[in-house]
Amino acid sequence: MGTQNFDYIIVGSGSAGSAMAYRLGEDGTHKILVLEFGGTDFGPLVQMPAALSYPMNMPRYDWGYSTELEEGLGGRRLVCPRGKVIGGSSSINGMIYVRGNAGDYSYWEEVGATGWGYSDVLPYFRRMEQSHGGETPWRGRNGPLHVTRGPRDNPLHDAFVEAAKAAGYTYTPDYNGYRQEGFGPADMTVWKGRRWSSANAYLRPALKRGNVSLQKGALVDKVLFEGKRAVGVSYVRNGQQQVARATGEVILASGAINSPQILQRSGIGPGNTLQESGVPVIAERKAVGENLQDHLEVYFQVACLQPITLYKHLGLISKALIGVQWLLFKSGLGASNQFETLGFIRSRAGVSYPDIQYHFLPVAMSYDGTAPAAGHGFQLHVGPMRSKSRGYVRIRDKHVQSAPKIKFNYMSHEDDWHEFRRCIRLSRDILRQAPMDPFRGPEIQPGEDQTSDEQIDTFIRDNAESAYHPCGTVRMGAANDPGVVVDPECRVIGVDRLRVADSSIFPRITNGNLNAPSIMTGEKAADHILGRQPLARANDVPFTHPNWEISQR
Repeated sequence: MGTQNFDYIIVGSGSAGSAMAYRLGEDGTHKILVLEFGGTDFGPLVQMPAALSYPMNMPRYDWGYSTELEEGLGGRRLVCPRGKVIGGSSSINGMIYVRGNAGDYSYWEEVGATGWGYSDVLPYFRRMEQSHGGETPWRGRNGPLHVTRGPRDNPLHDAFVEAAKAAGYTYTPDYNGYRQEGFGPADMTVWKGRRWSSANAYLRPALKRGNVSLQKGALVDKVLFEGKRAVGVSYVRNGQQQVARATGEVILASGAINSPQILQRSGIGPGNTLQESGVPVIAERKAVGENLQDHLEVYFQVACLQPITLYKHLGLISKALIGVQWLLFKSGLGASNQFETLGFIRSRAGVSYPDIQYHFLPVAMSYDGTAPAAGHGFQLHVGPMRSKSRGYVRIRDKHVQSAPKIKFNYMSHEDDWHEFRRCIRLSRDILRQAPMDPFRGPEIQPGEDQTSDEQIDTFIRDNAESAYHPCGTVRMGAANDPGVVVDPECRVIGVDRLRVADSSIFPRITNGNLNAPSIMTGEKAADHILGRQPLARANDVPFTHPNWEISQR
């Protein structure tokens, strides 16, 4: 196959990549190629929301990465699922939709990501959304991304929110609206009972226009340069080396693990890493692959005194019935991710906006779908939002098939331990409130007798799991900052016609799940690439707790 020519080449069909394909091709004048190593997303395991634990554990849909030994977690290796499928990680994630807090974007702007403050990004969140149930005027109504809410018909949801209120916290009707801080209904990227991935929302409509092409099974090796100018990419498909050329720009949207790898294989990164791997240096950027961040969480599990949890649906017959109802009608338990209540709180006085997130689930089970104990239970997924620990992604050699070294350095900063202990103790405080009395049985884990700092630390070390929110490895900031990789228009510093737009450019991790900010990044980057004026800044002022300096709640 000869060399193909395009205006723009997008590497990755995930959250940001699909959004860019849609926006760059919107007026029909540009010819765009999307390269994706993964295959089709058709089939119930990807499209059925309740089946979310399956695709992220399947080599067909997941890159299968795992970390190096994590000393802070007792030398464990943690899995690091990344979507290897149309729609990328938006096709294997938990479908939880969280924009992040206004404070996150204020921080981005403070550290050099000019034009990425909350008033800058809010219009893009509105542009991308079609919110069903969110607060007006905070939410979008006409975007391609449908955002819905589950039925919340299990009584445990209301009991948990009432317990949080009894503990002194607040109900929030829309954590993606005026007020994130508090407890209330969760948003999910589900529409008409199906996972509403970026492939369904953006890529399929883009492909229908005829000027966007998708090449599946394309394993991108590196960006090709003439001097310092990106002119295309080389990739392997069906065992054959192929080349695609871009007359405009090459845009990496391969995520926090794969984008820095491609940059490093292309000769952009820390000189010593490249030299050790036999890669000629085109532009030395020591920050490529550094600044890796994630959210860790524990599953705080409690037995339920009433037989009302999802445990009764874990048997094969019940699962089959749920599957049949979903296949025929796209309804029933299969049509929800079951994460229907979320909470955001501050860990202590003096923290200006929430730094702990709760996912409430009316069953006690792990992410791979296994139950830890026979019987009914419920759980909180809880963890700190802004860990100070930082890790890295580094290529081992120049070969495209080699998995990278991924090390998060989880729990390597002392503050992480203090924050995580508070997560456990604040969780117990909520669950011991009267509204939970009819349901609250014994604590399954950590266990009521695990109360000292040492005992809680052991529980965290042995049981903390990734929330699968890697980001930060191609950090965005001021062009004169040696610790950044891309400028605020997503251009890779030191070369021309190459951009990165995905969660890798986040200067610091946002509050909550990363799919929504990743899609927003693709939306905003598309305007930069096209040379358009960014959307007009918003004037909306979100909630900040008036007593945050002296009060925890």
